[in-house]
Amino acid sequence: MVISTLNETEAIAEWPFRTFDTGMILEIVYIIVVAYVLVKILSYLLRRIADKAGSYRITATMIIPLLKIVIYASALYFIIAAVLQPSLSQLVAFSGLFGAALGFGLKDVFADIIGGIVIAFERPYQIGDKISVQGTYGEVKDIGLRSTRIVTPDDSSVSIPNFSVFNEATASANAGKTEMMVVIDLFIDAHSDAGTAMAILRDAVVTSKYVYISPTRPYTILLADFPYYKRIRAKAYVNDLRSEFEFRSEVTRRAWIELQRQGIEPPRFPAHVTEAPAE
Repeated sequence: MVISTLNETEAIAEWPFRTFDTGMILEIVYIIVVAYVLVKILSYLLRRIADKAGSYRITATMIIPLLKIVIYASALYFIIAAVLQPSLSQLVAFSGLFGAALGFGLKDVFADIIGGIVIAFERPYQIGDKISVQGTYGEVKDIGLRSTRIVTPDDSSVSIPNFSVFNEATASANAGKTEMMVVIDLFIDAHSDAGTAMAILRDAVVTSKYVYISPTRPYTILLADFPYYKRIRAKAYVNDLRSEFEFRSEVTRRAWIELQRQGIEPPRFPAHVTEAPAE
C-alpha cells in the first residue's frame, strides 16, 4: 500500500502543471465567479417562472438542483483543465489519492454531495415541498450541493445535510404536488352535540376559499370520543400548500364562531386532570 501510494505521488509529481501566475489565478477566479453568478441568475429566473406556473410550480423548481450539479461540475472540469492536462495514467494515480482523501478527511463533504445528486435524481422531495426531517418541519426553499435549506413555520431557516437522505426518514406532506392535506382538530365538551359540531366544521371546510375538493382529493370529517372531551377532526386538501396555515386558521375561526352560537363549548376538565401529571 505504501509503495503504491509513493508511485501514485511520483506519477502526479510528473503532471504537466502550468506555471502558477496571475493569469491562471484570474482564470480560476473567473470560472468560479461565472459559475456562481450563472447559478444565481438561472435559479432566480426559474423561481420567477415557477411562481407563474400555477400547478406546475414545483415541477419547474425541480430543475434547479440539477442545474447546479451540471454547472458546478463543468466549472470543476474547466478549473482542472486550466491547471494541468493529465494523461490517463496520471488520472488513475489522481483517482487513488482522491479516494484516500475521501476516506480520511473529505468523506462527509462528498457524502453530502452524493446525497445532493441522489435527491436531484430520485426526488424524495423537491423545492417547494413541505417536509419533516430530523424533527424539523418546513418548506424546502433550496437544495444545494451539500445541504437542503428549509424554512419553518416560524420563519427560521434550517440547513439539513444532504447525507441525511441516506439515514433519516423524510416525510413529504405533498410529494411534489401543489395541493396538500391539512388536518384540523377541534375539541368540544363531552356532553355537546357532536353531530351539530361535525356539520359546522364540514360547512367551514367546504366553503373555505383555500380548500381543494375533487374525486381524488375528498374531505373527511371524523369524530373521536375521549373520557372528558370529543375531538372533531377535518381532513381536507388546501389548493396551494403555501396557504396551509391560513386555511387552518380560517376554518378554525369560522367554526368556533358558529359552535359558540349553537351553545357548544370547549372541554371542561375536572380539577384533578387540569394539572400536569407528576413525572
